[in-house]
Amino acid sequence: MTHNPNAPTRADEAAAAEAGRTDSTGTEIRWQDVLTAEEYAVLRQGATERPFTGEYNNETATGMYQCRACGADLFPSDTKFASHCGWPSFYAPLAEDRVRYIRDTSMGMERIEVRCANCDSHMGHVFEGEGYDTPTDQRYCINSISLRLDTADAQG
Repeated sequence: MTHNPNAPTRADEAAAAEAGRTDSTGTEIRWQDVLTAEEYAVLRQGATERPFTGEYNNETATGMYQCRACGADLFPSDTKFASHCGWPSFYAPLAEDRVRYIRDTSMGMERIEVRCANCDSHMGHVFEGEGYDTPTDQRYCINSISLRLDTADAQG
């Protein structure tokens, strides 16, 4: 993970998100028309689902975790690990260009927000130095509702 201390803050990005975005083909998307109210709250407004309630928290199936909003491949299942934090945890994205990072100073602390690089949807946050026995010592704490697990390729 490359963190830029001069990266835009979450507050800077919130106004831009509400102005509307385009998908990778340049088509304007009206997110309220394609997402449920709960998906919209998390993916487009940066809310967080309640811990231990998400469909992928304890999932162990093999496949590719994709952005629920746009379908971009984000996290291979072999990077998922049991952190017992209440949300699916991964130690690395598929590739660094699949996600983008935003400095988040809400809630009285500094965190790094993770967004889908393709459609700019909120995924969760990434934390470092927590001592998990993973190759990167990072925990991408991702909302289940931000993801969709594609097991098609894994099934052969």
